[in-house]
Amino acid sequence: MATKLFVGSLAWATTDESLKQFFSQAGTVVSARVITDRATGRSKGFGFVEMSSEEEAQKAIALAGQDLEGRAIVVNEARPMEPRDNSRGGFGGGNRGGFSGGNRGGNDFGGNRNSY
Repeated sequence: MATKLFVGSLAWATTDESLKQFFSQAGTVVSARVITDRATGRSKGFGFVEMSSEEEAQKAIALAGQDLEGRAIVVNEARPMEPRDNSRGGFGGGNRGGFSGGNRGGNDFGGNRNSY
């Protein structure tokens, strides 16, 4: 059974392929994925590697602290993803002190609390 590992402190330039190549020194890599921001496509600085066996996963964990593209990486066994609370709704809701209404920042753009 494959074991999934969390890999942190990745360089921005690290790709799925370079991650897979680095961890192949510990054994057979089932999958390697660098997590990216949806909006920008830029790496978030972490990823996941799946090794084909527990023994190979332990060898991969031992690679923690080694240099990958100029960064000392962090490697741990991945925790299961916790369910998300999606009750926040969509794009609506709350004024955060922008240019309308509830002027929180004391500026004079919205709800004019600073009368002259």
